[in-house]
Amino acid sequence: MTIRVVMAGATGWVGKALVPAIGAQGDMALAAAVSRSGAGQDSGLLVGLPANGIIVAASLAEAMEVPSDVLVDYTKPHVVKEHALLAIEKGRHVVIGTSGLGAADFGEIDAAARANRVGVIAAGNFSITATLMKRFALMAAKYVPDVEVIDYASAKKPDAPSGTARELAEALADVRKASTARPVSEVSGVPGTRGAAVGTGEGVQVHALRLPSYILSCEALFGLPDERLTIRHDAGSSAAPYVAGTLLAIRRVQEITGLVRGLDALMD
Repeated sequence: MTIRVVMAGATGWVGKALVPAIGAQGDMALAAAVSRSGAGQDSGLLVGLPANGIIVAASLAEAMEVPSDVLVDYTKPHVVKEHALLAIEKGRHVVIGTSGLGAADFGEIDAAARANRVGVIAAGNFSITATLMKRFALMAAKYVPDVEVIDYASAKKPDAPSGTARELAEALADVRKASTARPVSEVSGVPGTRGAAVGTGEGVQVHALRLPSYILSCEALFGLPDERLTIRHDAGSSAAPYVAGTLLAIRRVQEITGLVRGLDALMD
């Protein structure tokens, strides 16, 4: 059966790559597109393709009036939770590519999805190499307890840390043993320069850099006496790396009930 997809953030960086990709798949079709800036225009023309007859809606509520199966959200941190809960209420499965949500937000989304018997897949990064970075870092954390995360992004990125770094740190905090670093509460000078603890327990220290010339990079640094390990992911200026992972999530989200976090959960 054809998977009918609603694309929220259709004129954004990733959305512009996903609109043609969805249309090119044999097992899915674009049912509706959402973009405040592109409202009322043909979604094909907006992404540089021939007209496809899908007129862009100004709001998700408007797009939800069209029969569909899966919402894909690549919008903004301040609206993604509202979008997810609305789609779940309407009985749609959801794929979340927007960053900025925390553990409490995901808990609420998971509860709503289970109550409505739909699936949600959320990933801080849908690229294959970013997913492998997380997988390899989790392997290393079982043997090397001291780890910190550095998050690099553009100067204009509105949230910190990025979804990639936040998801990584939360996952690392769940598996690594106690750190040997001096607790931040015992640090003199300017303790805030030690970063922020992210995740359960003592958490994992995350340092977010926001500078021109960066797109998105994330690295996990591990240390043992006289040796170090760095596992790093770097993204380029194209949205292409996120397309394949998002298409995989669209295909798999209908098989689950509740929330699954991270593309790595779908890779095995």
